[in-house]
Amino acid sequence: MLSVSRAATLIVGSECAELMSDVISRVERSLTVLLPTVDDVSALQREHARHHLVGNRAIASMSVAMRPPAVDPAEIAYLLFTSGSTGTPKGVMVSHASALSFLSAVWSRYRFDETDRFSQTFDLTFDLSVFDMFSCWGRGASLHCVPADQLVAPDDFVRDHALTVWFSVPSVGMMMRTLGRLTPNAFPSLRWSLFCGERLPGVVAAAWQQAAPASVVENLYGPTEATIACTQYRWHSESLGECVDGTVPIGEPYPAMAAAIVDEQLLRVPHGERGELCVKGPQVTHGYWGDSGRTHERYVAMPWYEGPDNRWYRTGDIAYVGASGSLIHCGRNDDQIKLRGFRIELPEVEHAIREAAETPFAVVLPYPRNANEIVGLTAVVSGTQHSEDEILDRAKLILPDYMLPGAVEFVDEMPLNSNGKIDKSALLKHLGDKYR
Repeated sequence: MLSVSRAATLIVGSECAELMSDVISRVERSLTVLLPTVDDVSALQREHARHHLVGNRAIASMSVAMRPPAVDPAEIAYLLFTSGSTGTPKGVMVSHASALSFLSAVWSRYRFDETDRFSQTFDLTFDLSVFDMFSCWGRGASLHCVPADQLVAPDDFVRDHALTVWFSVPSVGMMMRTLGRLTPNAFPSLRWSLFCGERLPGVVAAAWQQAAPASVVENLYGPTEATIACTQYRWHSESLGECVDGTVPIGEPYPAMAAAIVDEQLLRVPHGERGELCVKGPQVTHGYWGDSGRTHERYVAMPWYEGPDNRWYRTGDIAYVGASGSLIHCGRNDDQIKLRGFRIELPEVEHAIREAAETPFAVVLPYPRNANEIVGLTAVVSGTQHSEDEILDRAKLILPDYMLPGAVEFVDEMPLNSNGKIDKSALLKHLGDKYR
């Protein structure tokens, strides 16, 4: 039997009305079923006596009673736990106002309408799914869920459903490029192609632009604590020259948001210097559920800021303002490691290995370890024709000796987590199991 909440309402459209009898006959609890395409529900009501069926005529008379109740914008709309990639998962409290600020920004920027056909690629525990659902439904568009077994290569799905809006993590585009699926004009129906959740390689963005020539390609960035995405970068003809370490900039903040690059004392760094990226604005969330200590640590006031709403979120991401004025994402605080006295940025090493191996699928891990001390680096690579010696010899031309991985591990394909990102924890476990 289906499990449905006690006060559930089911709205049945014309395209699935014929399935309604089978569905509700398997529901144990009483439902209110709205049938806006059926005038006379008396026969159906006799067949399904435990449910309350409402036809088209009755719906019109119920319009006043069916108005949604007033909602306090400051109240929590949903509680979303982070993935825990940097520690214990934290419950982020997202208010109605924060979610609506994000949705208002994307509705204004992209001008979605009822003719649009959206992809849905994210697990519901990933905050990017909020974009898929509510930016779509809020404009009366249709949502098309990509089956899990097609997500690695969803090109047929895009064409079969004539999608106009695509949104996914960059790993999907990386895999499609490797498989040769991003052929010119492969996706003529797309008009928006959006990527978020991890760093977007410039070669993938360029290939996707050729595959969807009528589409605008954008790279979005944002931590869960700033409600889904809060900066945007639009791909253009000169974008490859603006990429840093092979990855696309994250652009500029949404109109209602602000960004600052600060040092460890929360003071702004000079233009062009690296520091921690902090963001403020209506999308910044309340904090962490049941954890005031972490909330006070990450949601802070800036000593130099004199404007209203001096409440910033410290993202833990390292960034700087590039020559073009766009924000450049350099990785996370915890992507910087210390090895034999040298400070090393892992994304810089990964870029060199990707170039040497001629594949977008390269991850550099702090492995092996001796107790709590990092004693070396290991590159994990897939989708390359080069040998370990070839990769390391070519990487030597880019990297100083102290940044060079000690070994290259080859895998048939990169493991992905439920959000479609490369699963570094699984790769570390793979290394540990193999060399135990």
